[in-house]
Amino acid sequence: MSITSFYFLCFFAGILILYYIIPKKLQWPLLLLCSVAYYMMTDNYLLILYPIASVAVCYMGIRVIEAAKDERRKKAALITVIVVNIGILVILKYVNFGIYTINGIAKFLGHKGSLLHRLGFLAPLGVSFYTFSLLGYVIDVYYGIAGVQRNPAKLALYGMYFPVVISGPILKYRESGEQFFEPHYFDYNKVTGGMQRMLWGLFKKLVLAERLGVVVDTVYGKYRDYPGAYIWIATFFYAFQLYTDFSGCMDIVLGMSESFGLELPENFKTPFFSESISEYWRRWHITLGVWMKEYVFYPLLRSKFFMGLNNSWKKKFGKKRGKQFATFAAMFILWFSVGIWHGGAWKYVIGSGLLHWFYIVMEELLKEPCAKVMSKLKINSAGRPIKFIRIIRTFVLVCIGDLFFRSKNVPKALEMLKLSVSVWNPEILWNGELMNLGLGAVELLIVLVALFILLAVSLLQQKGSVRDMIASRKLPVRWLIWYALLFGVILLGCYGPQYSASEFIYQGF
Repeated sequence: MSITSFYFLCFFAGILILYYIIPKKLQWPLLLLCSVAYYMMTDNYLLILYPIASVAVCYMGIRVIEAAKDERRKKAALITVIVVNIGILVILKYVNFGIYTINGIAKFLGHKGSLLHRLGFLAPLGVSFYTFSLLGYVIDVYYGIAGVQRNPAKLALYGMYFPVVISGPILKYRESGEQFFEPHYFDYNKVTGGMQRMLWGLFKKLVLAERLGVVVDTVYGKYRDYPGAYIWIATFFYAFQLYTDFSGCMDIVLGMSESFGLELPENFKTPFFSESISEYWRRWHITLGVWMKEYVFYPLLRSKFFMGLNNSWKKKFGKKRGKQFATFAAMFILWFSVGIWHGGAWKYVIGSGLLHWFYIVMEELLKEPCAKVMSKLKINSAGRPIKFIRIIRTFVLVCIGDLFFRSKNVPKALEMLKLSVSVWNPEILWNGELMNLGLGAVELLIVLVALFILLAVSLLQQKGSVRDMIASRKLPVRWLIWYALLFGVILLGCYGPQYSASEFIYQGF
């Protein structure tokens, strides 16, 4: 059941009414019951056994860690929890990745046919999201920075809270966990504010992302027929489709949670205004980046192997370069992990992982030389023109990664990159050819206006909360804005027979 569907909105409305009329001590059990019900309404209700198994293993792990009197037993419990949960994740999402890789190598070496055949495992909704949230909590309990939850049902709600399993964000129990079990009284501002945010998310998803997807599907589906500028336009459209789809889902999830009185972490901060790839990842999918740094990158740097590598390379390359190269090596593992988290295919490993590792390494290595050149040329590196150039450069680099992400596989992505630069056809921007990509003139106009609204809101977000800005206006102005947005979604949302409000892109992760 898609969260943009009418049935889901009825489901949410019913929960919200019950949530505030039942006794406060029953609020969290209601959310748990609804989370279980949401899982049961998926295509295969038996898949709920996977998150239940993860919750059970994590619960037993934290209880053993709490009761253990020696470090070896605590560490054994932690390792067991990690191995079991990562093992389930690997079996469900990455076994076929290994099979495809082995078959690809065998084919390259001249072997005919497939050495191994793919396995047909079904993965539950949001398996990566709930696995990371639960694992982070167990690790925090082990290090003593999060309290032990002794009620397995409460731990189940934390891990299986139904809005979050759709597309995140990845939670930290020490920041967000306990609020699930506190009493929440009806707050008009929170409920209406949450609904306003949900409305903005629906606008991004239904009015903008779905239309952008039509052009993307047309070009990427037959990319050989659309070389040159077509590929770049479709890739730019895909970058905005991915952003409006994913951030639109976050607005719905966070707005829904706000209506319940729950404050979840932000996952986006206008990422397309980033001046570097490093900054981009501090603004895009924020909770994934934080999780990877805290539970993958920093432990790697503190490990005996990397400490030894650091010392060895300091002697060989000098203190500064040696430390930098050791950090780059740990970052390689970090970005490989980020890439493969998105899916068991090399296009994800490259498009969302290793390509961004390469960008960041080059940024670090070229930082000083570029600063020296700009100083000699007396160019103000803090000036608006240079900042704008950096923003455009970062956006283009991100789009190249998105091209790999969206392509069917790596060879096709490389072919598309070649076609995008081997054909010069800028005339399609003004000769009417863009009307042949699945959207007519009116639909393209809607896209352009919606993108302008998105840009305006994003610029305002640099100064603070847009909802607070609207709330400070007079009542007629506030109503005009929200009703315009509401009817924009109703009238311009993609509901017609040629459209389908598909599942969110990140729901598959």
